[in-house]
Amino acid sequence: MIVPPSIADSVRDDFVRFIAHPDYPCLGARSAMRRGGGRVEVYGAMGSDVTTAALASDLEAFARATPTSSRFVTFAALFVEPAPQSERQFEAGLWHQLTRLGRADDSTTRADGVSDDPDDPHFAFSFARTAFFVIGLHPESSRLARRFGWPALVFNPHAQFQRLRAEHRFEGLRRAIRARDLALQGDINPNLADMGECSEARQYSGRATEDSWRCPFHRTRE
Repeated sequence: MIVPPSIADSVRDDFVRFIAHPDYPCLGARSAMRRGGGRVEVYGAMGSDVTTAALASDLEAFARATPTSSRFVTFAALFVEPAPQSERQFEAGLWHQLTRLGRADDSTTRADGVSDDPDDPHFAFSFARTAFFVIGLHPESSRLARRFGWPALVFNPHAQFQRLRAEHRFEGLRRAIRARDLALQGDINPNLADMGECSEARQYSGRATEDSWRCPFHRTRE
C-alpha cells in the first residue's frame, strides 16, 4: 500500500503533536524532534513486503547519515494499518516486523557490543551495523506514554546513550524521564531494566511481559 501524501502528512503531524505534548515523558525524543534530529516516515501495513522494503531503505539511510556528534536523534516509523485490537496483537506485529526487517538487512555483521539473541542481556535490535533501542506505540497500550493513535516503531540509536554515559548525563536524564512517567501513569513501567541486567526485548512493545515470556524474534534469513 502506498500511503497518500495527505494521509501521511496527517499521521506525521499527529506524531509531532504527541511528542510535543507537555506531559510526554521522554525528554530525549522531545529534544530530537525540537532540534531537527527526528526523522518521521509513514508506511502502510506493518510487516508487509512493501512496508519492509521501504522501511529497510529508510532506516539504513538514517543509520548511515546520523552524525556521531548528535546527542539526540530518533527514527519513527508510523503505520496506517492494521490497527491492533490488543497489546498482544501489537506485540506480535512488532516482532514480525522486526524479524522481517532484520532479514532484509544487507549488513553481514551486527552492531558492535550487542547480541542478536533476544534472551541475551546484551541484546539490541541491530540494523545497518547500528544498535537500536526500539519503542512501540499504539492505541491499545496500557502505558499512557505509548498510547499513540497509530501503530509506530521508534528506533533510538544506542550510541547516543553511550555518549550520555561518557558525559555523566545518562543517570540524570533517566531519573527525570522515569519521574515524568510516574507523574503521568501513577506507576513505573514494570519492564524497565538497565542495559546488561536483562534483555531489552521485554521493553520494546510496552506490554508487561510474564516471567515465562519468550521473544519471538529470529534474525536468521529463511
